[in-house]
Amino acid sequence: MRLLLLCGLMLLSLPQACADTNTVVATQSIVIKAVMIPMPDGVNLAADLYMPADLKLSDNVPVILEYTPYRKMESRGSRYKTYSYFVERGYVIARVDIRGTGNSEGLVIPYEYSDIELDDGEVIIDWLSSREWSNGNVGMFGISWSGFNSIQMAVRNPPAMKAFVALMATEALYQEDVHYIDGIMHTDSWMMSNDLNNSLPGAPDYKLDDDWFHNRFEAEPSVYTYMRNQRDNSFWDRASSLDKYDQIKIPGFHIAGWYDGYRDSLPRMLENVKAPVKALIGPWDHDFPHNAAHTPQIEWRHEAVRWFDHWLKDIDTGIMDEPPFAVYVRDWHPPQPDITEIPGHWRREDGWPIERTKFQSFFAGPDHNLSSSKSLAATHTLDYKASVGVEGGGPVMWWGSVPPDQQSMDDDSLVYDTEPLPAPLEILGMPRAILNVSADAVRANWVVRISDVAPDGQVTQVAGAAFNGTHRNSAREPEAIIPGQLFPLDIEMHFTSWVFPKGHKIRMSVSNAMWPMLWPTPYPMTTSLEIGGESGARLELPVIPTARPSENQRVAIFNTPTADPSLDGFGSIDAGNATGYAEIGTINIDENTGEAFGFAINSTASKFPWGTERFEEQIEHRTSDINPAQTSVKGIYAVVKEVEGRTLRLEQDVEFKSDENNFRLIFIRRILVNGELLHEKQWDEIFPRDFQ
Repeated sequence: MRLLLLCGLMLLSLPQACADTNTVVATQSIVIKAVMIPMPDGVNLAADLYMPADLKLSDNVPVILEYTPYRKMESRGSRYKTYSYFVERGYVIARVDIRGTGNSEGLVIPYEYSDIELDDGEVIIDWLSSREWSNGNVGMFGISWSGFNSIQMAVRNPPAMKAFVALMATEALYQEDVHYIDGIMHTDSWMMSNDLNNSLPGAPDYKLDDDWFHNRFEAEPSVYTYMRNQRDNSFWDRASSLDKYDQIKIPGFHIAGWYDGYRDSLPRMLENVKAPVKALIGPWDHDFPHNAAHTPQIEWRHEAVRWFDHWLKDIDTGIMDEPPFAVYVRDWHPPQPDITEIPGHWRREDGWPIERTKFQSFFAGPDHNLSSSKSLAATHTLDYKASVGVEGGGPVMWWGSVPPDQQSMDDDSLVYDTEPLPAPLEILGMPRAILNVSADAVRANWVVRISDVAPDGQVTQVAGAAFNGTHRNSAREPEAIIPGQLFPLDIEMHFTSWVFPKGHKIRMSVSNAMWPMLWPTPYPMTTSLEIGGESGARLELPVIPTARPSENQRVAIFNTPTADPSLDGFGSIDAGNATGYAEIGTINIDENTGEAFGFAINSTASKFPWGTERFEEQIEHRTSDINPAQTSVKGIYAVVKEVEGRTLRLEQDVEFKSDENNFRLIFIRRILVNGELLHEKQWDEIFPRDFQ
């Protein structure tokens, strides 16, 4: 199915579709209608309604809402590919720009998932349910931001919202979003560039008027708010739902990927939410499962339609008769970030926790072994190297993607291996590391990774987590470490699945840094790990019996992805890096100064009916093994629009840096028109390090 016309350009091709001047795009079976949705305070939010071309006012069809700041106009091409599947099966899709972003009016949102964003969301849902052609039932769905706020809206339970599908999202904002991963400050390309995209004026005219300057260009970057909240507190509580599971009355379908950073919510949702819950996790990164970098891809939209048909159309699709949890069990694969096919198999489970799970303990020994029995007591020490970690976080720098071989990072870690396994061993769940540690500094982080060591020596990361030692008693009330004093850590690692083959070894690695994913602690130090005895380090793995005698272990079968239609006038000129982000491959170390340096670049280019866009980014990461307090990140970003005989260049220079006591955050934003500087704005603020 191809685009037939752009209204106003080819009026004669499809006059009926263009009779409404707000119907801006039409195909043989789908129209895209631009509307404004009024808010109680007089602000209008811009929406695209993807509708069946033959929809009548007398029809009764449900609506599915995706609600994001990611600019509905420029994303029409990519979203048309995804949305058309639902529209062709009897749905209207509403894509709404959050207040102050894209083509919506109002002041730009101050940060993610603000109260005003969610308040507006309730109004939007009510408005969509009251359209003459609507059956009154609204669903929500989305990936990442729009997956997050789908969960958050479900906590509010708007009357017309009947179901949601959340992809690559979590309900735990402090520990699992990108700002403080595992309670430790994180910086990346998205954090430093997202405000730049949000500050753009609306397409396709890109008006540089006074409202734009006031509402967007001069609005404080949201990162400043995150820097003012370095510990877990009420700011993160407001949109998290960790303690609000009983408030969720709306059925939810949660979809995640083993190579995405947002996957821990699935078992929590299955276990804690009383409303109907379905969950599905496969070998994907931060993308829709029909379009992910890794195979097997699946037609997840078929499952979503079955879900929405049940809850929004009252059609018995059989989806509620199936076990609630579908999981892709990962088999071993080499540590290759560019791998495309992930070996494994699909299985359905009856929920969470899985009753047949047996936690198996492996004890660290003095000879750096892991075994089923405790050893004599010993103490192992590790000299802190702030530059350790690029291998653990992988090219995207979070607990996702496919990391490279871990041996280089293990060379600077405490490492413990089992003997070669006599038989395959499957794990599914959250492994735990139980440690007794000390440090000779007042702040220290611990990073624990589990890896699969193949007979040829390749080391594939399976799971991991970090822990801010000052949060050992509370992330809300951190406490300085008492130098030299032992204390226990119970580190729950991120959700994982893996089958260790016969003859492979299980490895536990312990370090004190994962830079540049996590900001290093500021003091040179030595840490200790207790081995053996009653308080020695041990690993607890959630082992699933390899035998499959039970009907609880049913095979899951999913449709292969269908071909997506394209929308004329939209497309990619340059897709950039495979992950979509600036990627760090290697770190350079100056042996004389101890300084570590990593450089990452990325660029993309896209076309639209009204012009083109280029995005450019360069990121410089620096730290020092000798003086880790002197850590910095510098980012240079630009969005270039070639439209209507104009060249608009919106630039943003960002610098994060630290010393022993403070962080300093500098943002410089400028707009150039045809090469001439029109306006510039700078923010510069110092923040005390709050146990970071």
